[in-house]
Amino acid sequence: MAVPGLSSYGRLVIKIGSSLLIDDAGEVNGDWLTSLGKDIARLHAAGADVLVVSSGAIALGSAALGIDRRRARLGELQAAAAAGQVRLLNAWERSFSPHGLTPAQILLTPDDTEDRRRFLNARSTLAELLKRRVIPVINENDTVSTDEIRYGDNDRLAARVAQLVMADVLVLLSDVDGLYDADPRRDAGASHIAEVTTIDAAIQSMAGETRTATGSGGMATKVEAARIATRAGCATIITLGSRPNPLGAVDAGERATLFRAAGTPAAQRKQWLAGALGVAGRLIIDAGAVRALAEGGSLLPVGVVGLEGDFNRGDVVSIISESGREVGRGLAEYSLAEAACLLGAKSSEIESRLGYRGRAALVHRDELVVFADD
Repeated sequence: MAVPGLSSYGRLVIKIGSSLLIDDAGEVNGDWLTSLGKDIARLHAAGADVLVVSSGAIALGSAALGIDRRRARLGELQAAAAAGQVRLLNAWERSFSPHGLTPAQILLTPDDTEDRRRFLNARSTLAELLKRRVIPVINENDTVSTDEIRYGDNDRLAARVAQLVMADVLVLLSDVDGLYDADPRRDAGASHIAEVTTIDAAIQSMAGETRTATGSGGMATKVEAARIATRAGCATIITLGSRPNPLGAVDAGERATLFRAAGTPAAQRKQWLAGALGVAGRLIIDAGAVRALAEGGSLLPVGVVGLEGDFNRGDVVSIISESGREVGRGLAEYSLAEAACLLGAKSSEIESRLGYRGRAALVHRDELVVFADD
C-alpha cells in the first residue's frame, strides 16, 4: 500500500538528518539538497505551508573549525554549532533561491515548546513567516543547549514543531525506507510495515536502535517522534531520504511507512484545552462575544466585561457568559494586568492603552475550544 501523496496535506514539517545532508568530507551534499529544494518548491507552489527541521550545523562547523566531534568538549561543540549555522542556512538559501523561495532561520530550545508563554511566542513567529510564504528552517539552538536541557535529537524536535504549528504531516527522511519488523540490514527476512495505526510496545520494539557516524538519531527516535506527532493529530511518514527527490518519491508511490494520526491537529488541541485541569482565571464576556465565539471568531477585548483569577500569557483561562455558563476555554494572550487595561477596548485602542502594539485577541481562535450550548 502506498502512503497518501504529500500534496494532499496543507501543512508539512520535513525533517532532514545530518547523515543525509552532510557528506563524508563534512561538506553539504549539494546535488541531493538541490533535488530536495525542487521537491519543497513544488509543494510550496501548490499552496502548502512547508517547514524544514534541519540538522547539520555541528557537523559543518566542526569541519570548518577543525574540531573532532568524537572527542570535543561541550564548549567546542557549541562553537562548532555557531559557525555551522551560518553555513547551514547558506546551503538552504542556495537550494531555495532558484525557485524564488526565502528561508528564515529559527533556533529553538526545549523551553520554547514546553513553556506555554514561549510556545505562543514561537507559534506567533512561525505563523507570520508562513503567512508571508517564507520557509522556516529550524534547528536546536546547540550554541546554548546543554546535555541536561535539550531535545536530544532533531526527530523529537521535529515532532514538537509539528505540534507547535498544528501540522498535518511530519515527514522524517531516514536512511531506510520505513519501519520493519526487524533490522533489514541484519535480517534479510525482515518485513516492511506499510501502515501503523497504534504505536504500542510491539511497534516500539521493532524500531530497535540505529545510528550513523554523522547523525544522532535512529529508528527508535523516529517512532518516538511519530508517537508525539500522531497524538497531536499529525500523521507521520518515515521514508528513505538518500535517494534524489525523496519527497517526489513518496508522491510516486515508493515504499514508506505511514503512522496514522488520532484525529486532526485542531481537534486534538481542542480536546486538550477542554480537559485542562489547571485553569488560572476567568474571562466574563457579553452576549455579542458569545455569538462571535460560536461563529468561530477569536475573543476580542471589546467583548470582555470582567476578569477573575491571576493569569499570565499562555495560561489556560475559562470563558464565562454573563449568565454564568462556561462558554469555552483557551490560552490567554495577555496577563491579568494587561487584560485589565484592555477591558472593553476596540482593536484600534489597544496600542494607546498598553503603550505598545499588542495582539488583537485576548484568546485567539486557534487556542480556543467553544463548548456547545446545552
